Amino acid sequence: MPTYDYKCANKTCGKIAEVMHGMSVSPAVVCAKCGQRMKRLVGGGAGIIFKGTGYYCTDFRSKSGTPPKAE
Repeated sequence: MPTYDYKCANKTCGKIAEVMHGMSVSPAVVCAKCGQRMKRLVGGGAGIIFKGTGYYCTDFRSKSGTPPKAE
């Protein structure tokens, strides 16, 4: 599930919180500090993270600069 940043609508409070919820859900997030409703902030998003096998050998080169051994 993605994480979204929210900011308190009360200008004197200004608390920022991270909330994790589904993309299709539109929750009514309430500030824990003052009890006001929070507004979702526009974020840049996170980059793509490649984990596991199946990538080209040039993607993760060794520090020595030598190609990996073929199996």
